[in-house]
Amino acid sequence: MDLALLRTFVTVHRAGSFTRAAALLGLSQPAVTSQIRTLERQLGRPLFLRQARGVTPTTIGDELAHKAAPHLDALVEITEAGLDEESAVRTLHLVGPPEFTSLRALPALTPLITQGLALRAAFVDNAAETMEGLAAGHHDLAITTARPRGGLLAASPLCDEEHVLVAAPRWASRIGPGLLRHKGPAVLDQMPVVEVHESLPFFSRYWTTVFDTRPTAAATVIAPDLRAVLQCTAAGAGMAVLPRYLCESALDSGEVVALLDPPVPPLRTYFLVVRAGTLALPHLARAHEWLLRAAVDW
Repeated sequence: MDLALLRTFVTVHRAGSFTRAAALLGLSQPAVTSQIRTLERQLGRPLFLRQARGVTPTTIGDELAHKAAPHLDALVEITEAGLDEESAVRTLHLVGPPEFTSLRALPALTPLITQGLALRAAFVDNAAETMEGLAAGHHDLAITTARPRGGLLAASPLCDEEHVLVAAPRWASRIGPGLLRHKGPAVLDQMPVVEVHESLPFFSRYWTTVFDTRPTAAATVIAPDLRAVLQCTAAGAGMAVLPRYLCESALDSGEVVALLDPPVPPLRTYFLVVRAGTLALPHLARAHEWLLRAAVDW
């Protein structure tokens, strides 16, 4: 069987579209369509169901992708690395949320640079977009807060992230722990909110977990980066829900204080995600294992 046909097939399978696969392969869409039809004729079975927006693999298509993709990835690795295994530099394309990737993952991986690893990082906060890029081959290793479905992507739990409701000391002194315990979340309704998005994703998760209700306050400051949210909160802009790892130093220094200490704090799980079979690649397996070990202390 022609390996070029298999490569085109796997790319279409990962991209979910002849058009996107053609762009990834540097081919025209008719050329991709022709190669897939040739492969389907050779196998005597349809590999994709054509739809208005892209394609969906058949059962046979999924089975072939699971069997062929890891071997094709390994061949690409060998081709790109050359024959000198000892001196070759391997490049790891990592994608993940900007704050967690910057403050946790990248510093943890930097010791591998002395072992011949080069790092290329991309910051994406949307889990669906992250996994689509991983499946399409744009990234080697992804950090995401959603576990992927299906068998093309393999996920390993990395760590849990605790969320903390914080504010500058002057806001905390206005409320006081007694008033907050007595009136519950109602006492917080008039406080300004600092968030990453108008939908209040961090507040909504926190309120649902801790108070079993939805927040009613509106955001005063929206900044699409948790580090900016922390700085605005420390400057007195209002209250925010932040990952503990991100605000730990500010809590220790007194720049911000925790407004609550719930018995069961809200948690969010991070996953390490790869394309199925790619952990056979030594540099990827090493980075994957390194992050899992580092996460024990996070």
